[in-house]
Amino acid sequence: MIEAKRVNKSFGKNHVLHDVSTKFEKGKVNLIIGQSGQGKSVLAKCLVGLHDPDTGTVFYDKRDFTAMSRKDKKAIRKEIGMLFQGSALFDSMTVEENVMFPLTMFSDMTKKEKLERVNFCLQRVNLEGKNKLFPAECSGGMQKRIAIARAISMNPSYLFCDEPNSGLDPKTAIIIDNLIREITYEYDMTTVVITHDMNSVIEIGDTILFIHNGINWWQGDSKSIITTKNQEVVDFVYASDFMKEIRSSIQDKRG
Repeated sequence: MIEAKRVNKSFGKNHVLHDVSTKFEKGKVNLIIGQSGQGKSVLAKCLVGLHDPDTGTVFYDKRDFTAMSRKDKKAIRKEIGMLFQGSALFDSMTVEENVMFPLTMFSDMTKKEKLERVNFCLQRVNLEGKNKLFPAECSGGMQKRIAIARAISMNPSYLFCDEPNSGLDPKTAIIIDNLIREITYEYDMTTVVITHDMNSVIEIGDTILFIHNGINWWQGDSKSIITTKNQEVVDFVYASDFMKEIRSSIQDKRG
């Protein structure tokens, strides 16, 4: 579990996060949602140590991350897998080399052990035998799966995903959503996903945190977000025609 307690963060006179307290539960897909510029990414960066909170505390399974030395924080980061918005693959490296990169940087595995781990991870994301391809030879969906394979290569306890469905067609986005959910449950990870994709919210949102004006504005799950009367959440959730149809259907059933 990851816990944030009264986290504040400012950049100059811009106070971005205001006393944000929340918990991200182990073995669940925890979503952070909200409009652009509301503080979602800043919160995530505070959680992983890319930003230091001005005040407040971040705990990783009761370990005080904010109070740790740089050395101790580095040890925690080895337990974290990252899936970046643009996949962030190295164009000059093969699929195999991309997935192996964290193992080379942070593990003492032999070459044989690293290759075995790479092959396992590629098999897990249904890319078995694609080792020698380069990212440019792969579709957007394949690149996301390669990035997921790399993110889980170190067998992390925590997985952070930044807009995992960005730039993907709806069918491929569902595949990525399902994969994130499957590996979260399979490996009992604490998964934190920043997303604007309402399909992701409805389909894989075990817990949902809605950030508005840098404040923990609403929390719930995929069922309660459909029926909430919180106006800011309603405006966000039902902005698309797809969600408006769902809302209309629910209201019709209620008579």
